[in-house]
Amino acid sequence: MPITEPQGLSPTLALAFDLMRRPSVTPDDEGCQALMIERLERIGFHVEHLPFGDVDNFWAVRGHHGPVLAFAGHTDVVPSGPHTNWEFPPFTPCIDDQGMLCGRGAADMKGSLAAMLTAVERFVAEHPDHDGRIAFLITSDEEGPAMDGTRAVVEHLRETHERLDYCIVGEPSSTTVLGDVIKNGRRGSLGGVLHLTGVQGHVAYPHLARNPIHQAMPALDALVTEHWDAGNDFFPATSFQISNFRSGTGATNVIPGEVEVVFNFRFSTEVTHTQLRERTETILDRFGLSYHIDWTLNGEPFLTAEGELVDAVLGGVEEALGRRPVLSTSGGTSDGRFIATLGAQVVEVGPLNATIHKVNERVLASDLDDLSRVYEATLRHLFVPSASVTP
Repeated sequence: MPITEPQGLSPTLALAFDLMRRPSVTPDDEGCQALMIERLERIGFHVEHLPFGDVDNFWAVRGHHGPVLAFAGHTDVVPSGPHTNWEFPPFTPCIDDQGMLCGRGAADMKGSLAAMLTAVERFVAEHPDHDGRIAFLITSDEEGPAMDGTRAVVEHLRETHERLDYCIVGEPSSTTVLGDVIKNGRRGSLGGVLHLTGVQGHVAYPHLARNPIHQAMPALDALVTEHWDAGNDFFPATSFQISNFRSGTGATNVIPGEVEVVFNFRFSTEVTHTQLRERTETILDRFGLSYHIDWTLNGEPFLTAEGELVDAVLGGVEEALGRRPVLSTSGGTSDGRFIATLGAQVVEVGPLNATIHKVNERVLASDLDDLSRVYEATLRHLFVPSASVTP
């Protein structure tokens, strides 16, 4: 029978249960942060509540000197969809007969939050006078517009000259087994909405109209086939993708007067967003189009090269799990893109990402206990000098 109550479970799994049963669909927090704050204050963290708009955030710090390591994450989750589509109710966490922790947020990312907190609790109990400072940067706006969450907190930290040297984001980074992949960077994301204007008319009299769909095709083909860059040792080549194409009145005998094309660049460090904008507009100008583009920069690319944080995380995974992770910059964006602008070294370390945002989201329950041990070992490698050699 599935386990539906946290009694008898490890502290990490019990906390994950408590967080997952709160239906914190973005941007609602539903008391998750209050639960975390109570436990952090109990072990000596100073907590600063940072609400922006309708979004709850907090910044918590323990320690008074040395480099700052922040654990970053989000308490909000994506909607579950109809509960009848789930094997188990999405906000009633359980551990099934295969040992899988099931429910919304198991992987993305309440499981990671639980692992972070219990790792810090154990570390502080063992090293109450630890070197360095430990912080938590928690938001409820990662799955939403991402305007009043980590982005806003980062601006607050910048304005108050708060130091941040290292950051571990608990996004689900693993692919096949826990700890096989660590994200040490992400591509940039530049979005655009292209508005093309033609002349509406009757399909029987095309000489009296100008069809913007016909005009768009060769220009879009040029954008799709353009070689934007070749990437580099850390990033794949920049990619241009069209995600939506809208035009027409719905009638079969009307040439439309407008076309709207939604597109996105995932770009490497070989090109800037300004260069992408300029090159896109140069290509469109070549076709003599009447157009304008609404641009949105969702995030710059960032990369954390091998150094103190990467070395500590690699050592932590090896110590806790006995495997050497692969460094990767693949996948979408994360809140790490905002934190990296502070000059911090940023990596993403979390559970398997196979079921994130899906019906029946789940992770292996024992993975969360192992992930907590990875986080704790990483803290030792950074802040306990003798831990630099694996025992």
